[in-house]
Order: sequence, then C-alpha cells, then structure tokens
Amino acid sequence: MGRQARRVKGGSVSGGVRYSGGRMRVAAVFHTGLTVSDLDRSIAFYRDLLGLELVTQWESAQPYLRTVVGFPEAELRIALLRLPGAAAGVSGHHLELLEYRAPRGARGDPRTCNPGNAHVAFMVDDLNQAYDELHAKGVRFKSAPVEITHGRNRGAKAVYFLDPDDITLELIEPAPRPG
Repeated sequence: MGRQARRVKGGSVSGGVRYSGGRMRVAAVFHTGLTVSDLDRSIAFYRDLLGLELVTQWESAQPYLRTVVGFPEAELRIALLRLPGAAAGVSGHHLELLEYRAPRGARGDPRTCNPGNAHVAFMVDDLNQAYDELHAKGVRFKSAPVEITHGRNRGAKAVYFLDPDDITLELIEPAPRPG
C-alpha cells in the first residue's frame, strides 16, 4: 500500500498512525508548520538567531500539495529546520516554514488570545543569557523573562517573543532540579 496508512487490528500502520481497539491514535508529532511572508528572511531568523539547522528547502506546485493545502493554484517555497544533531524523520520534530507564492495570503491578527493562533516554545539552558543576546540583535519581546510561580512548571522561567512575521515564540528555562 506504499506510504498510505494501512489499518492493522490492534497494531500499527505505516506512516506513524497507530490503531488501538479500533480507534486511531497519533503516534508522533512530525513537524510544526508556520506560514511566513519571506522564506529567506525567516530561514535567517530561525537559523542565524535561534541556531536551528536548515535541513532542506524546495519549491512545489505539485498536484498532491495543492490538494493537501486546499488551494488548486498553490505554489509554495518550503524549508525544514531542526535542532542541530536532532534525529530526522518521525522521531525528530521539524519546524516547517512555508511561503505561499500563490495564493498570497493576508496577514491576520497574530495576538495569542485569538482562536486559531498558536506559539512554539524552545527550551534553553540560560534564559537570561538568551534574552540578552536576542534582545541585543533586535528581536522583539513581549516582556522580560518571568519566573513561573505556580503549576507544573513552577520555578521555570519563560518569555514570549516575535519572529519577523509576528508569530509568537517562547523561550523557557526549566526549573532547577532539586538536590
């Protein structure tokens, strides 16, 4: 059946989807896709400022892609990035940047309070250092780093910042481990 998912009773199927008790369940997160207005500018931001590794980039107007995205005239430039040295494939999470050459989209209201908007969080060892470095390079932050004082991440530090398309990103430094 090629790369299409095949149902296997009580087992798994190709393509990462697993079935348990007759119900589909997701087996892994493959990538997070972000639509950007200028792929080259976004690659520079994520690679040169955040330190992600550019895995590959390509252009596509293939019929399958047009069907998947729901735009019969779609023409895209696409790049995949990952943490340096991270595993490739289903077990390694990629950041996918998509620039629609056609149809050209309109910028929406990117505020995180709006349904449909999201953010991507990156873990760092030293949030204050990362904040100072990125702030000095002109990255726009919503605040200075804040200590999380309640909940499961109590003792961690976090801060929201914006990419060149005003996509909200987060840096988080885990709470110190006891002992």
